[in-house]
Amino acid sequence: MHTQHTHLSIREPRKLARMLSLVENNLPDGIQYLKSIKISSKIPLIGITGPPGAGKSSIVNALISHLVKLDLKIGILAVDPTSPFNFGSLLGDRIRMSEHFNHPNVFIRSIATRGSLGGVSAKIYEMTDVMKSADFDVIFVETVGVGQSEVEIAGLADSTVVVLVPEAGDEVQTLKSGLMEIADLFVVNKADRDGADVFIKNLNALVHQHPKSVWNIPVLKTIATTNNGIDELWQALSQHHALNLVSERKWQLMTDKAFHLILNERMKDIDKYKLNQQLIEESNKSDFNLYQFIDKYYKNKW
Repeated sequence: MHTQHTHLSIREPRKLARMLSLVENNLPDGIQYLKSIKISSKIPLIGITGPPGAGKSSIVNALISHLVKLDLKIGILAVDPTSPFNFGSLLGDRIRMSEHFNHPNVFIRSIATRGSLGGVSAKIYEMTDVMKSADFDVIFVETVGVGQSEVEIAGLADSTVVVLVPEAGDEVQTLKSGLMEIADLFVVNKADRDGADVFIKNLNALVHQHPKSVWNIPVLKTIATTNNGIDELWQALSQHHALNLVSERKWQLMTDKAFHLILNERMKDIDKYKLNQQLIEESNKSDFNLYQFIDKYYKNKW
């Protein structure tokens, strides 16, 4: 069966949602659609990441409120943590975005991580490409913000916003490694809390240790719940997008993306839940050996 590849539009949210489902579930029509799409490089794809509790959803929510007033068409892919125990999707603070769910200019889609490597869903690359083939003005991807997901989001987004809170002050030295490499903008949210000014000062000092380039990473203050600093954040994001810096690392990012897609394809018949069940069963045997257990997976695949 061939799908009629009509242009996807926010004005037809059901059609858009269906195509995302086809792609997420690796169904033939979804794969066919991906092979036929034109992906717009003009739509900024903004990654919002950072540790749990930093207020990422509140920042996204405040940005939506701001952009809706500018009459922009906004797409949001919210990556949900999947519990390692029940393999289900936890929707948590997504409820905060509920005021926007029925707005005609806003399309929100939650994706479970499904135990993928890192904190980004295995299908996030394809799903963002589906979104970029529709008529959005801006697309946000909000991640779980655990471990590897921050690095993965940098390989996906045109601009990566790392959201922190003043309480992260003690961890500021550890930021040098991962987050420093991937942040295009730092946002210190809940900036009315104690220690915010000292934290911002320390963060600025760290940022300035990095060699200057065309883009100097800003450290912005926000209080998302009252919309403080949201206008400035959007202005900084617009400036970053206008520079079109992604071309400098475009091929490295494209290679990473191709690598992930090939990896996901090769891993597609390995179900983590079934693996868990088989492991419990087999480990009861007296001669159980983990390396013999996983050997059958190697033989099947390669």
